[in-house]
Order: sequence, then C-alpha cells, then structure tokens
Amino acid sequence: MTVTAVSPKSIPSLSQSSFQQKLRLILEPTSYFEDLLGCGSDMVMMPSAGYEKPVVTVYNPEALKQILVNDQRLFSSPGILNKLLAPLTGTRSLASLDGDRHKRERKLMMPSFHGERMYNYGNLIQGIIRDELLKLTVGQVFIAQEMTQRITLRTIIEVVFGIKKGDRYEPIIELTQGILNRFSSPLATSFLFFDSLQKDFGPWSPWGSFIRARQKLDDLIYAEIGDRRAHPDPDRTDILSLLINARDEAGEAMTDSELRDEMMLLLFAGHETTAIALAWSLYWMHADPSILAKLRSELADANSSNPMDIFRLPYVSAVGNETLRINPVAMFTFARQAEADTELLGYKIVAKDILFGCIYALHQRPDLYPNPRQFRPERFLERQYTPYEFMPFGGGTRRCLGEALAQFELRLGIDAFATVADFELLDDIPLAAKRKGVVLSPKTGVKMRLLGIKN
Repeated sequence: MTVTAVSPKSIPSLSQSSFQQKLRLILEPTSYFEDLLGCGSDMVMMPSAGYEKPVVTVYNPEALKQILVNDQRLFSSPGILNKLLAPLTGTRSLASLDGDRHKRERKLMMPSFHGERMYNYGNLIQGIIRDELLKLTVGQVFIAQEMTQRITLRTIIEVVFGIKKGDRYEPIIELTQGILNRFSSPLATSFLFFDSLQKDFGPWSPWGSFIRARQKLDDLIYAEIGDRRAHPDPDRTDILSLLINARDEAGEAMTDSELRDEMMLLLFAGHETTAIALAWSLYWMHADPSILAKLRSELADANSSNPMDIFRLPYVSAVGNETLRINPVAMFTFARQAEADTELLGYKIVAKDILFGCIYALHQRPDLYPNPRQFRPERFLERQYTPYEFMPFGGGTRRCLGEALAQFELRLGIDAFATVADFELLDDIPLAAKRKGVVLSPKTGVKMRLLGIKN
C-alpha cells in the first residue's frame, strides 16, 4: 500500500489589494475582521504596516495555543516586533524586551501584580469610582468613556504610582490624556505605524509636539522616582515603591530608565484599555434592561460592599467577561516569529514569518460563541472557556501583567454603575467600535444621561 504525503496548504489571503486591506485595517478594522471569519479559514495572510512582508493572522484556539504556549522555541517573541509601542513606552519595558531580559523584568514585576495584592486596593478603587460618579449632576449628558478614563487614570496614578495629591497629580493626568488624544484618529495613528512620519520639525509639527509633551511627562515620572529613592518609606504599598525595592536573583534593582519605561507602559496600556471596557459595560447594561435588572438582583441578594465579595459574584463576572468578549479592546496578541519552516493546522509556515493572534476574530467565532453579536453573559455561566478561546489579555509570556487589576476595576465599576446611579443610554443600538490608536473603542464614547443618584 502506498501512502501519499499531503503537502501543506498555502495560507489564503483576502481578494482585495494590499493597499485596500491596509486602508480597511486603519479605517474599518471590525469590518475587515468579519471578512476574515467569512473566508472559511483559520488563518489569513494580512498586509502589514511596519514589517517587510505580510503577516499571518491566526484565530483558531488550537493554533493559538501552539504559537503562544506549546512551541515557544519554534515561535519566538522578539521585542523588536513590538516597536509600534516604543515611542510611548520606550525600549526597556516588557513590551520591548525579550529573552533573559524579559524573563528578569517580568519576574521582578509579577509579585506586585499578584491577584491577592490587587484586592488590597479594592476600597481605594471603589472610592475613586464613586467620587467620579458623584461629580455628575442630575440631568447631565456626558460621554461615558471620558468619565471612565478619569476613573482608570486616577487608579493608575494612585495605585501604581502611589500619588494621591500634590503638584504632579493633575499634570500627569492632563499630559497622559493629551498624548493619547493625539493618536485618537486613524490618520494620527499612522504616525505610530510608519517611521518615516516620525520627524521633529519643531514644536508645531505633529511629531515634534508629541515628543515635547512626552518629555514633560518623563520629567514628572523621573522626579517621582528620584523622590521615592531619596525618601524610602517601608509602609508604602503602591506598585512603584514595590518595584523600586524589588531585587533580581543577583541582588540587582531596576534602574531609573527601566522603571520609567515600565511606568509608561502601565500608564498608557493599563488605563485606556480598562476605561474602554468600563464604557462598554455601561453601554451594554443599558442597551438591554434585563441585564441591569439581573445585576441589581444579584447585588441586592449579596448585600455586601466588600470588594472581594463583589469580584466573585457570578453574574457580575459574566457581564464583565461578555463585555471583553463582544468588544475586545486589543485587536491582536503581541507578535510571534517562526524560527524554522513548520506546519500549523496543515498550513505552511515559513521561517521568519510573523504571526499575530486576532483576538477580535477569535471572540466572534460562531462555533465558540453562537450568535456572537448578541450580548449574552450567560455564556460564561454555562461554559468555562479555555485561555485560547477567550483571551482579552493576550496569552503566553506576553499575557498582560495587569490583568488582575483590570478585571478588578471592571467588576467594581459594573457594581457601581448598577447601584450608585440611574442612567439613560442616548446612543444607537447597536453601537459600532472604531479604531483609537492601536485599540478599539466605542464610536461615540457612549453617550449617557444621569437620571439620579441613589442613597
């Protein structure tokens, strides 16, 4: 009997030209991802910005597990592939490091972000959320994402930086918001994708203005690090203080420049993503009144203001997870690179191919999530999804280190939105997502009206 070897399949691509696909990825990313799902494959060749050749986009759970976890030697994760973030977070943050340096830095940081430690910040986070809600006046129309961004920025500054008042508090908030707003439109986002646009033609030029604002923020962060080193306080529990005191196996501490880059990563990647998720949760709670009713019923039965009790509530958790599924903030995982020719689900992968997991397409697979555009929290009560079927925080060694903090903020926000105030949704249903920099956010920011504050 003769056995005929089956040749690996070539990875398909969409029929549109490379230019058309790039334009859609910038202007209409969710529509583009829907087309990926409709092509009948588990991976597609996608044109890239910033790389020399097209990249492989993967949205099959088994393939993602193999790329991100099982075959780390075959699918490496060079930090240079994440250079898109370098203008914001530098070259010494976890996003840019690889190999032993990445392992060393992650090991230094992980204890500060352990789930149990996050819960110690629960009362502080609850206070910040309630304070921002009480700043609204009855009848006021507001943009939810602007309010939630204030909540998450304050959380990062107070929990991560440990700054609760003083001359640096408001300037850090204002500079961070200003820098993010520079990349809010698809056109402005192109400055991050194309090195050729990153030219300083003076303070009035787009890139020149950005780097001057970044320098002002750098000055504030370095000043805070310097003060913290000069006046050590063993009773401080904020993450910056914990990182300053952390030591690796050789007894070495993180340098000021390493601390700066990690703080910038946490500041930019850690607050806006959670703010967007919070805004989406407020939207979905009011797009379907039955969701809000079930939340209020569960919270009333629990009758607890303890942050940990709220975090563990099944339906609160399910609403948070369904929010992150139907509207993932991150579109892709961090990049991986094939170190040798291989096969993935019968498709040919060539050495030096760059691969991305597409989180959005994964979360819209109808075989995993029937009627994927329906907001249905019960999915997460009926089934436990694997880390490769539901992955809003990425996976493998590049999985988001701040996941515990983000999940805690999201669930405490859902609790407050349901119990502290009554709102009216003023936006269309359904509300589309649009690109904002390198993430997806609600097209309108979620337009709401405050109807009243509960006692």
